[in-house]
Amino acid sequence: MKTGIEVHAAGIATILTVWGAPAAGQQIPDTAFTPPIDQPAYDTGTGPRVFIDAAHFNFHTADGRYYTFAQLLRRDGYVVESNEVSFKKAVLDRMDALVISNAMHQQSEADFAPLPNLSAFTDEEIKAVEAWVRDGGSLLLIADHMPIAGHAEALAAAFGIRFQNGFAFDAAGNGLTTFRRSDGSLPASRIADGRSSTEQVDSVTTFTGQAFRLDPSVRAEPLMLMPEGYTLWLPEVAWQFDESTPRIPADYLLQGVLVRHGQGRVAAFGEAAMFSAQLAGPDRRPMGMNEPRAGQNYRFALNVMHWLTESD
Repeated sequence: MKTGIEVHAAGIATILTVWGAPAAGQQIPDTAFTPPIDQPAYDTGTGPRVFIDAAHFNFHTADGRYYTFAQLLRRDGYVVESNEVSFKKAVLDRMDALVISNAMHQQSEADFAPLPNLSAFTDEEIKAVEAWVRDGGSLLLIADHMPIAGHAEALAAAFGIRFQNGFAFDAAGNGLTTFRRSDGSLPASRIADGRSSTEQVDSVTTFTGQAFRLDPSVRAEPLMLMPEGYTLWLPEVAWQFDESTPRIPADYLLQGVLVRHGQGRVAAFGEAAMFSAQLAGPDRRPMGMNEPRAGQNYRFALNVMHWLTESD
């Protein structure tokens, strides 16, 4: 008979071979994934300018694991470019929206670093991004499980978002989570409802991330609430768990949220593969928007970008 920790370990081992660090180098973009967009938001090349960050050792970039996400936005009419430089006012003022996905400190460039996980951004960059959003900028901030949540903690905190530098698992040690309208984990929102009934989303699937809290003063709309029975594991080294690994309840923590900050907007998520379409591992298993259980993820991603770039 397996003990509780062994059951967790067995579940995590399964996740590890597909979604975890050893498979990271085997994740490639699924360039053939082109979901339908019946009514693009803008004519080709006429939409807002979206910059996807590539200046902070990002695990996901427009030319890499977020290739399909970038192409999805282009097909919706957005102008998508890569950001290759540090954040400062003159750089940010060129953007209508900034996407930061799984930025890392140099300590994690070759392999995930153990604690303490240093900020991917300088204090000056954080001040510049916060001021830009406060003055009307739009930020999509995504940070996955430890140590990547730790690398983005300081930037998220500037908006009252408290990333938790761990791993969110269900009772069986499974990190693949489907948020559903039917059980309340995907509540009605501007994103789940879309701009019309044709854009409604009833489920979204994520692939092992963190979960986070908000400061009480934050003006927010929850998008994804961790289901009951989830736990946040807080190891010192990514993917290394044992009986002494600290754990805290994750019930009803957030994995997605909309935040109004001054005159600007932030959409924050605790998992990054949900907006990708990748082929993972030696068997090229779908992971992200192309995964069968994630059939509405691409629509959810477009709804997020529409909210970030709308004018009201």
